[in-house]
Amino acid sequence: QVQLVESGGGLVQAGGSLRLSCAASGRTFGSYVMGWFRQAPGKEREFVAHIRRIGGSTIYADSVKGRFTISRDNAKNTVYLQMNSLKPEDTAVYYCAAGNFYSGTGEAGYDYWGQGTQVTVSS
Repeated sequence: QVQLVESGGGLVQAGGSLRLSCAASGRTFGSYVMGWFRQAPGKEREFVAHIRRIGGSTIYADSVKGRFTISRDNAKNTVYLQMNSLKPEDTAVYYCAAGNFYSGTGEAGYDYWGQGTQVTVSS
């Protein structure tokens, strides 16, 4: 089992920044991929970004490329999402997820999920 706890959400004005953190505990050695997803009101959950444990390669959704940066500290079992130039359309509950070697951009490929943290961007 892997437990994931997100933090860092909040209310910010458009153009501002936030950094989300996701602390993992438990059997984290199998979490080859750590990802962030988000779900806006009335919409399906969507992929934001992910990062691999070995090598640190990353993938981003087109909607956040150039504005968001995902990173991880393996020693602390923590993954971060730095969000800059935030827009009202970034408003959503952001979820951290832990996957395996084959995890990609689909949520079905992730085995463990956090409870989510709310990000609200005002215009």
